[in-house]
Amino acid sequence: MATAFVSGAGVRIGSAVARALGQAGYDLALHAHRSLKPLEALASELQALGRKVSLYSADLSDPRGVDALGAQLREAHPVLDVVVHNAGLYERVAFEAITREQYRTMLAVNVDAPFFLTQALLPSLRAAPQPLVVHVTDIGGERAVSHYAHYSVSKAALLMLTRALAVELAPHVRINAVSPGVVAFPEHYDAAAREEFLQRVPMGREGSVEDIARVVVFLAREAPYITGQVVAVDGGRSAQL
Repeated sequence: MATAFVSGAGVRIGSAVARALGQAGYDLALHAHRSLKPLEALASELQALGRKVSLYSADLSDPRGVDALGAQLREAHPVLDVVVHNAGLYERVAFEAITREQYRTMLAVNVDAPFFLTQALLPSLRAAPQPLVVHVTDIGGERAVSHYAHYSVSKAALLMLTRALAVELAPHVRINAVSPGVVAFPEHYDAAAREEFLQRVPMGREGSVEDIARVVVFLAREAPYITGQVVAVDGGRSAQL
């Protein structure tokens, strides 16, 4: 039985990805930091499908937490077929107000954790027949958005990490990224803000977390010759100026 690890699996995209992988037949190793109750509920749902599910909690902004999680996963899962780095921070702060601590924490979670977790899990990945690592990125990594400088820097770094590892870990380990558009509006968006935003999306609507999950399953099951790529799932937003 193939096994997949998903970070930040308690809610939103991570939960949908874990559910889709479970429905596709994968056993799951699932991580969350604060969303532990939703994670436990998801585990019960997946176990009802006959999947084996193990749960992990770690603060990915702390290098010690990342190292401990990597060691736990490597010991419990000597073979990992899919690793999905979904956990991430997102906050709106004016550039002049970003503190060193906010900057450090943003890069620690969004870049350092995927970097060092993949490094720790390489033995488990290399033991799998067709291993895949997926980074969940964002359009902000390629196009500047006001008030999100530290977030955009972190996602740009994650895009380069995707390409760098795809080259270095080939031909056995594949590395790809999925770049969501809006799959759930931020809470501070009112109806007018949402309508204005959707006018910039060629498909004229927001996506769903299931749209992202389906792409991850496709990359895992149907795309053995795709590596080093960023798949935009954004309704065409990134295709226009």
